[in-house]
Amino acid sequence: MALVTGASSGIGAAVSRRMAAGGWDLLVTGRDAERLHEVATATSGVALPADLSSPEGARGLVSSAFATTDRIDLLVAGAGVGWAGPFSAMPAAAVDRVVSVDLTSVLHLVRLVLPHMLAEKRGHIVLVGSVAGTLGVREEAVYSAAKAAICVFADALRYELRGTGVRVTHIVPGVVDTRFFERRGRPYTRTRPRPVPAEQVADAVWDALVHGRDEVYVPAWLQWPRRVRGVAPTVYRRLAARFG
Repeated sequence: MALVTGASSGIGAAVSRRMAAGGWDLLVTGRDAERLHEVATATSGVALPADLSSPEGARGLVSSAFATTDRIDLLVAGAGVGWAGPFSAMPAAAVDRVVSVDLTSVLHLVRLVLPHMLAEKRGHIVLVGSVAGTLGVREEAVYSAAKAAICVFADALRYELRGTGVRVTHIVPGVVDTRFFERRGRPYTRTRPRPVPAEQVADAVWDALVHGRDEVYVPAWLQWPRRVRGVAPTVYRRLAARFG
């Protein structure tokens, strides 16, 4: 059984469809109950509406999940929200929401699901991050910080779980053609990089599951800016200050 968060739209919905096509039974969750039920119907999954911005959102979701099934073999943490603009102008409520959904809820979901996977000596945790968390993006400071934390969390948890039968994969999308930008309050206006379809991210998740990959960039070329930063940080920062 797979539990997919953020499944009412975007990457989460695409992942749900890809997992269903691959034969997985699904529990899908999201805030938009109407869209979520459409995804559940299309994937023969069970809809579990939840708001992960709430302090009790993760706990209630996992309780509902285990009331529906006795095991979760795969967790895909795909829920995410953003906010664009100068950090000095960011409302406190927006800071709390981005951190709650993009980071805190993920930590609690993993904390609640992981003991069951460890007891079964198998399982897979897929954390959907962002290239903003590996490079930092201008006027997306809090979103970048939350996704950077997910990146490091994935690494640390992977080391901790070595030999337990539970795997951890970090998916690092770039710009994805979803309603994310509309919801964050500012449309995506750059000509490069061009947005990729959510289905491409879903295919990357599937490939990571099949081949046991630890970290996957979507598209793959996005790993090169990070490598440049590691080899030539001064040059990278000059370029990022100009173009980032």
